[in-house]
Amino acid sequence: MSITVAPFDAADYLTDEETVAEYLTAAMEDPDPAVLLAAIKDVARARGMAQLARDAGLGRESLYKALSPGAKPRYDTIVRVMHALGVTLQAVPAPDSGRTDGAS
Repeated sequence: MSITVAPFDAADYLTDEETVAEYLTAAMEDPDPAVLLAAIKDVARARGMAQLARDAGLGRESLYKALSPGAKPRYDTIVRVMHALGVTLQAVPAPDSGRTDGAS
């Protein structure tokens, strides 16, 4: 007897604003920028790439290209996409930033 398992797709679970915000926040905590781009792409697929592209003022192909593996999108592109997703970027102090220069 064999068991068939469907592949996991995060986009299937990104159904509300709070989940999307938590998912993107967790991705931003990873030091690898590719993780954030992959997470944004998951949310974009959950919302619909074509609609997100329109909301962000981008062409659909441009959005796919900006979120493709290895892409290095411009900051303004990421801000436009995040705004279209209804989320904002936020800077908070790191739990242990390791600063030793005495600055506060």
